[in-house]
Amino acid sequence: MSLHIYDTATRELREFHPLHQGKVGIYICGLTTQGAPHIGHVRFAVAFDVLRRWLTAGHGYDVTLVRNVTDIDDKILRKSAENDAEWWAWSYDHERQTSAALDLLGVLPATYEPRATGHIPEMVTLMDTLVDRGHAYAAPDGSGDVYFDVRSFPAYGALTRQSIDDMEAAEDADPRGKRDPRDFALWKGWKAGEPATASWPTPYGVGRPGWHLECSAMARKYLGDEFDIHGGGVDLRFPHHENEQAQSHAAGLGFARYWMHNAWVTVQGEKMSKSLGNSLIVTEIARRTRPIALRYYLGAAHYRSTIEFHEGSLAEAEAAVERIEGFLRRAVEHGMPDAPAEPFPAEFRAAMDDDLGVSGALAVVHDTVRAGNTALDDGDREQARALAAQVIAMTDVLGVNPLDPRWDAGGGEGDVARSALDVLVQAQLDRRATARKERDFATADAIRDDLAAAGILVEDSPSGARWSLARPTSERTPDAGDARTTDTED
Repeated sequence: MSLHIYDTATRELREFHPLHQGKVGIYICGLTTQGAPHIGHVRFAVAFDVLRRWLTAGHGYDVTLVRNVTDIDDKILRKSAENDAEWWAWSYDHERQTSAALDLLGVLPATYEPRATGHIPEMVTLMDTLVDRGHAYAAPDGSGDVYFDVRSFPAYGALTRQSIDDMEAAEDADPRGKRDPRDFALWKGWKAGEPATASWPTPYGVGRPGWHLECSAMARKYLGDEFDIHGGGVDLRFPHHENEQAQSHAAGLGFARYWMHNAWVTVQGEKMSKSLGNSLIVTEIARRTRPIALRYYLGAAHYRSTIEFHEGSLAEAEAAVERIEGFLRRAVEHGMPDAPAEPFPAEFRAAMDDDLGVSGALAVVHDTVRAGNTALDDGDREQARALAAQVIAMTDVLGVNPLDPRWDAGGGEGDVARSALDVLVQAQLDRRATARKERDFATADAIRDDLAAAGILVEDSPSGARWSLARPTSERTPDAGDARTTDTED
């Protein structure tokens, strides 16, 4: 099966064919740097990171991924003023926080990550084209505002299948000088009270870019007049992506050939947002949950499915990661598996090629883990290593390979605590090994019971004892490794 993706423009599953053989260009709308990112903000980055990895590992494409930074807009100006900070300092601080959060979640760096403020000339060029073609106009009052004339472009509304007459007035622009209330701002003239540093000179007047213009200009610069995939959160479809497409097509650009949109993370059925008071900041969650488990949670559902957050969500993700991790650590005790010629089981490939069916792909991962544990229990090390190689390849694509060094180098408090715990538990296991060697089974049993009481499960293997953190009984899934033996059964 070839790769098929759901195109939200045509509302159908389409076979993917890149514009240029062997290469794929992707543009995704990054965050506006107005505040610290919560998990609802970063779901898009995880979803498109999986897409990028699958295009590369599963299909051999050379992928160029552009993720922009909107570092100037109304909210940034307002929030920086409320906090008595320079707008550019406020923006840069939150840009760094966003980059750190994405790195914490194992999201690969973008090929290019352009800032809006660094591409003013490209935006002015695009505005000039639109004005020359009769699709944009400068406000007649000399305010410096430039608007896109929606009625000049009959296809406006095509992406979201809306009629212009059914649309509400555009909220991104001052109504001064508009021909139609639905016309949206390409350029916003400077207003009294705004910082002088937040404006740039143009032939139309001093001001700053409109949100929609930024992305069209930057996508064109880094990916060309036409490119393969444009992505982002479903809430960006209108007005942002609708306006991007309209102004780009009106300028004579082919723009995006496929559109992909990920769904929200919700809490009690409502979109996660600061205004609801239910935001969960990425770095705060990482203090109590391993980043790999948070990544697993955000990527486990299909990207077009809404994720409903609840208190047990992260525990379930941690349990799933532990099952994968436990098998891989058992397997590599017999040597690091070699990469197979075909690293992906047919069922995994079929799931991923069906619009990135991650939930189905994860089912294949866990089936392979179970088969691998059975092979180890049966003493079939060669088969276990072969299955471990597949698990490594599959989890690499999904960004949740527990053996990836990045997860050991995360530097979070959870990682530090686990390292310290490992030292303490290993000392107890060494005492237990000595007691068993001296046939002091009473002491060995006591050590094991003390560890169990502290929530540490001990599993014996031919190469020695291993430990893992126990989960609450209500959360545990019976597995072959759950059978407990006592040291008196030596």
